[in-house]
Amino acid sequence: MIAIEIRHPGEPDVLTPVERPRPSIGSGDVLIKVAAAGVNRPDVMQRQGRYPPPPGASDIPGLEVSGAIEEVGSEVRDFQVGDRVCALVSGGGYATLCVAPAPQCLPIPGSLDFVAAAAIPEAFFTVWTNVFERGRLKLGEDALFHGGTSGIGTTAIQLAAARGARVFATAGSDEKCRACEGLGAVRAINYKKEDFVTVIAELTRGRGVDVILDIVGGDYVNRNLAAMAMDGRLVQIGLMGGEAASVDLRRVLGRRLTITGSTLRPRTVEEKSQIARALRQEVWPLLEQGIVKPVIYRTFPLAEASEAHRLMESSDHIGKIVLAST
Repeated sequence: MIAIEIRHPGEPDVLTPVERPRPSIGSGDVLIKVAAAGVNRPDVMQRQGRYPPPPGASDIPGLEVSGAIEEVGSEVRDFQVGDRVCALVSGGGYATLCVAPAPQCLPIPGSLDFVAAAAIPEAFFTVWTNVFERGRLKLGEDALFHGGTSGIGTTAIQLAAARGARVFATAGSDEKCRACEGLGAVRAINYKKEDFVTVIAELTRGRGVDVILDIVGGDYVNRNLAAMAMDGRLVQIGLMGGEAASVDLRRVLGRRLTITGSTLRPRTVEEKSQIARALRQEVWPLLEQGIVKPVIYRTFPLAEASEAHRLMESSDHIGKIVLAST
């Protein structure tokens, strides 16, 4: 097979197409002939040497793929050769063949093509488990999503709005703010021009929001707490602004706030399969009906993975970046 190898930690140019042997599968796995693979920030961090793959995972980057199943393990009952699927994986996505645990595969919904399907798993698994399970966002509540035009942001806005929440988002330009509003946010805040704490206070008449999904961390933590309603839930899924924060515990106590967070990649197959089952039940109907859909910004050939990483690092994109193998 052809795979994209990280020669050594460094800039995008260290991503190199190489030939590798056909991977072998376990009894509970499937082998996918990859048509497309999503590009995500953890891939960039892995390339930089800041996010090593978990034990047992492939050293090839790539956390989500779509394609047709080429081989099934002896214990796999839910899929067969030829099925069109998308899958969440712990690594190995930047290749023409990829092994995936069968429970982490889902049928491609509706009439979506392979490129759109490859943009689903990482964002939708992440949003579901963090916004709706850990964050417990409910019908009629208010939510604030930072990084509204990221793959996770565009997914969170659509899903929350479709499930009856009032959505606010932050983004780094007026153009990106309009994109957030086009996806279902009632108001997007340009964080380079406005203070989101002040704007949220005005929009909610001082009440604050019930759930915040944050990818920044650092000095955003206390600002997030200031923007939260009584019994609000802050869900931390990224640390782009730093790992350390000084927390005003008086606000946590006074408003009965919850601070939580999670990572997805190190979770077990069983944990990920539980999320997959929830998505199949709660989200797949929305995808099949076209109520929610992945937002694709640009597609690159697999061999141009370095260019895809440069675009990811520029933060100029709105939605997902995808590598196409075919």
